[in-house]
Amino acid sequence: MNTFKRIDKYIIKQFIGTFVFAMAGIILIVIVFDINEKFDKFMVPELTVKEIVTKYYVNFIPYFISMFASLFTFIAVIYFTSKLADKSEIIAMLSTGMSFDRLMLPYGVSAAIIAVSMFFLSAFVIPPANKQRLDFEYSYIKKNKKVEYAQNVQLEVEQGVFAYFDMYTNKAGMGYRFSLERFDGKKLVSRLTANSIKYDSLYKWTIIDYIIRDFDGMYENITTGTRRDTTLMFVPADFLISENDCETMTSPELARHINRQKKRGIGNIQTFEIEYHKRFANAFSFFILTVIGVSLSSYKRKGGMGMNIGIGLGLSFSYILFMTVTSSFAVGGLVSPMIASWIPNIVYTFIAIYLYRKAPR
Repeated sequence: MNTFKRIDKYIIKQFIGTFVFAMAGIILIVIVFDINEKFDKFMVPELTVKEIVTKYYVNFIPYFISMFASLFTFIAVIYFTSKLADKSEIIAMLSTGMSFDRLMLPYGVSAAIIAVSMFFLSAFVIPPANKQRLDFEYSYIKKNKKVEYAQNVQLEVEQGVFAYFDMYTNKAGMGYRFSLERFDGKKLVSRLTANSIKYDSLYKWTIIDYIIRDFDGMYENITTGTRRDTTLMFVPADFLISENDCETMTSPELARHINRQKKRGIGNIQTFEIEYHKRFANAFSFFILTVIGVSLSSYKRKGGMGMNIGIGLGLSFSYILFMTVTSSFAVGGLVSPMIASWIPNIVYTFIAIYLYRKAPR
């Protein structure tokens, strides 16, 4: 039993060590290429080296790690296990009476450590870092890519109360041709129209040049005014939505945002739902890819380690491609975001089971 414990510690140490080393190496290469690509954007008087490092690259690195962690977990498993197989160490372990199921235990522990770490990063740490990174990109790299206006906005402010903007510009904080309608069931009881409305602070708005029509049966009461401060339970961020906004929200914030937007009848939230479910699906993918990686590389091939790595890379890239395709289906409304996020895991779980049964015993 002590021998097995030492083997467990050895496999866990080598697995995680190979993963960290592979990630560190590729991150250094990516940073060098990224600096070369954006060098002219960084060469502006108002930017210092410290700001580039602390506001961009410190936040870029966790984002990159999260994006490619599953791929490099797979590569680490293939590389490390192939080395063990080439040295006949896998055969030696199995010949001592250790079952292949028992051999998988330290791999499962390693995958769990990486999965929990990556889920915590993607759910709570990376979103605030993404906000700083994207703000930096909007200011110096991808200028004017942030959503600054919206047209034909309609949302449910509260039950039975609907707001409409013909247009809203974030720079001025102004909405134009605004209306607010109140219903009692299906009956319209009040309608406010205004030439413009200005956002002040959280839920505080100023309505400019407005007309209020209150309906009471056959009677109509009209009130007019030039300026009126009011509280409306929505903010510009509820409809000024860019495709990257989902990356700046923690998982609890994403859940609250999705529920709030659904209640208000705002569409185009598939990207947010995909991001929410993908974080859970990605955590599970570490276990699937680990099983596939060990099953593929635990015995010698005629092509050696290179053959194992080639097959592994092919499977891992096909997994990433499959995930991208299913996500596009969800954005197009063909499948639900939850199903789209989990379909790759379901398919590759069957692949993992097949390869696991074919592995040497």
